[in-house]
Amino acid sequence: MRILVTGGAGFVGSHLIDRLMEQGNEVLCLDNFYTGTKANIQKWFNNPYFELIRHDITEPIRLEVDQIYHLACPASPIHYQFNPVKTTKVNVMGTLNMLGLAKRVKARFLLASTSEVYGDPDVHPQPEEYRGNVNCIGLRSCYDEGKRVAETLAFDYYREHKLEIRVARIFNTYGPRMLENDGRVVSNFIAQALRGIPLTVYGDGSQTRSFCYVSDLVEGLMRLMNNDYVGPVNLGNPGEYTILELAKTIQEMVNPEAELVYKPLPEDDPKQRQPDITKAKQYLDWQPTIPLRDGLRMTIEDFRQRICH
Repeated sequence: MRILVTGGAGFVGSHLIDRLMEQGNEVLCLDNFYTGTKANIQKWFNNPYFELIRHDITEPIRLEVDQIYHLACPASPIHYQFNPVKTTKVNVMGTLNMLGLAKRVKARFLLASTSEVYGDPDVHPQPEEYRGNVNCIGLRSCYDEGKRVAETLAFDYYREHKLEIRVARIFNTYGPRMLENDGRVVSNFIAQALRGIPLTVYGDGSQTRSFCYVSDLVEGLMRLMNNDYVGPVNLGNPGEYTILELAKTIQEMVNPEAELVYKPLPEDDPKQRQPDITKAKQYLDWQPTIPLRDGLRMTIEDFRQRICH
């Protein structure tokens, strides 16, 4: 199969490409390197089945492909808030361009949406039917609302043009190749602990997140793409941890001497985040397999090689 991965040089995209290449597919990686890096996909550069295209998806492109995994979008608050208008453009114009491409060549299209479409949820855990509680003019809304519009566009193409779509709502994901400066909690804590600086906990640390190891997420994305279920479907780990628990776990695993410091909560930071994965289990026969400590061990090792060498 000829498969396009937008944002393929990024954290999740590059792990997905590894799996697709190992299966013997022909893979096109599309990336503008805003947050992706060539190092993530370097091992495939000389492979005749791999092609790297440097391109910004807010501009149209013509390609011949069978499937499109649409992952391109800065996904951490630091990156998507740095240029919020660009983030909205990627989600709206970029998604329109990729849906147009899928329609032209009759490709199946998978949208990597996000748990952020639920905003700061007042329903817990969050099922796919929940319509969310999003501040549409807040600092995070370029991403939250951008992804909500991307879902709208995907379903409009599905209804109007009979396009084959799949929609995944991705919850917090972690693992090797995360950017150490992306401002996400796992990478923050690991990088701080390795550097021997205090671990920054926002608020009192009682807010919760659910952490899914990247290989589990990639398996879920591939099962969704090659399944008859359209979605949207939550992909994440239903294990729920407070931020303080996570900080103490990483502190203990990396540097027990490291201090914890507390800072005010950012605006619109969700208090609870936990996926209801009933549909993923039912339709995709999918659930996460990697326990948090095992995933953290592999992630810490990857960060140690990058930071300490």
